[in-house]
Amino acid sequence: MIIWKRLLPILALVALLAGCIPTQRQLTMERDLEEMKRRLAASERATASQQNQRGDETTNRLEALSRRQAALQASLDALRLEQQAFNGRLADLSQADNELRDELSLVRDDLGLKISAIEDQLAKPTAKPQATQAPVAESPEDLYRRAVTMIRTDERYADGRDLLQRFLQQHPQHSLSVNASYWVGEAYYGEEKYENAILQFQDVIDKHSDHPKAAAAQLKQGITFQTLGDNQSAKAIFNNLIDTFPLSAEAKEAKRRLASMS
Repeated sequence: MIIWKRLLPILALVALLAGCIPTQRQLTMERDLEEMKRRLAASERATASQQNQRGDETTNRLEALSRRQAALQASLDALRLEQQAFNGRLADLSQADNELRDELSLVRDDLGLKISAIEDQLAKPTAKPQATQAPVAESPEDLYRRAVTMIRTDERYADGRDLLQRFLQQHPQHSLSVNASYWVGEAYYGEEKYENAILQFQDVIDKHSDHPKAAAAQLKQGITFQTLGDNQSAKAIFNNLIDTFPLSAEAKEAKRRLASMS
């Protein structure tokens, strides 16, 4: 009994010490926990580094995209300027083409007049020369040519129009009567009497739909509507001209004007 009393404190001390001394399992768990903490810290550092790297890459990409967008915008602006310059040159060429076509039309009319005059001279019987002759009256062809010159060259639109209307009254069946009617419309256009010009061109179209001047009348009628700001009517007339006279020079000009209007 005495021995147990002596051993009891010793056994209690041993049990206490056994509770304080960590086991192998506890040591292993502690090492594993430390290892996990170390790995977690390393992972957090790697994640932070990747985020920073991705942020830098995103910034670089945005800057590269901005520079590329600026370069594309500069190229687009340059192309627009080039297109505007090209359109200006095209308009100049078109104007020159119109002027040349008008000149050719006048030359053709003059040649027709000269041929008609020669044929008339050949058809007349030869007469004996006389000592004195009465002044030669102005021929219908000369009257027409003088009127057109007033309109096209001298810009005396009202005077030229009056001569053409006199020509039409005196020679309604002449081969140049359709041309004269057309140039009356041109005179009205030159006087800026646009409504009268539209009606005059329509008269040519209605009465002489198969004549070459009908195409010119349609084109100039559409241009007159354009001048008045009525693009809808102008487009309708240009499209009708293209359908009616698809191979004419006037149809080509109508297509160019439609493209510029759109």
